[in-house]
Amino acid sequence: MLPDYHFSLVWPVQWGDQDAFGHVNNTVYFRWMESARIAYMDQLGLDDLYSTQRIGPILASIKCDYRRQLHYPDTVEIGAKVTRLGRSSIGLVHTIYSQQQQAVVAEGDSTLVVFDYNTQQSHAIPPELRAAIEKLEQRTF
Repeated sequence: MLPDYHFSLVWPVQWGDQDAFGHVNNTVYFRWMESARIAYMDQLGLDDLYSTQRIGPILASIKCDYRRQLHYPDTVEIGAKVTRLGRSSIGLVHTIYSQQQQAVVAEGDSTLVVFDYNTQQSHAIPPELRAAIEKLEQRTF
C-alpha cells in the first residue's frame, strides 16, 4: 500500500479512537505516527543505545495534514521514512493509509533529535545509527 516506504506498521482502528463526531480523533494520528517512529528506531537499535549510554530520540516537532475522515472499522498502514539527517537531527515523513478507503487519510512530518539524557544536550548521530538508517532507506544522506 505504501510502496515508497521501507518501513510501516499495520494497525487496526479501534472503536475508542473515534470522537463524538463519529470519526477518528485528530490526536490518534499523532499516536500512530509515534508508534511507527518508535518501532522504526527500535529496529535500528536506538533502544539499545539508550539502555547502554542513555542516548536516545527526543521529539522536536511534529505536524499532521488530514486528508480524509477515518471511521471504525478499518485498518491503517502507517509509514515512517527518514528524509533528512543533520548533525543530531533526523527528519521523517509519515503517511497513514486506509485499507477500507484505499486512500491516504493523513500525512505528517516530524523531527527527532538524538539526545544525551545524561548531559541534557543534543548528541551527534552515532555513525552506526546513521549507517543503519542509510541501509534501511537504501540511500545515503
